[in-house]
Amino acid sequence: MLKIRLRRTGAKKQPAYRVVVAESTAPRDGTFLEILGHYNPLTTPTTFVVKDERVQHWLERGAQPTERVARLLTARGITAASS
Repeated sequence: MLKIRLRRTGAKKQPAYRVVVAESTAPRDGTFLEILGHYNPLTTPTTFVVKDERVQHWLERGAQPTERVARLLTARGITAASS
């Protein structure tokens, strides 16, 4: 199963993340299929940049966003809020 999830980058105690499509069995910082964007929670306001059309492409093909990514996508207006 494919997941749209965060891949940690950045220095110790300074996390930044890439939004990637990866196989659900792959490790967090392991192999991935495509980088869709990035997320930095330390900036004010937080930085969340993503390729909207590529996210839609992967969602249509059955990729499931993780809980955190789903929340970010909903806040951005890319996906509808789930109940």
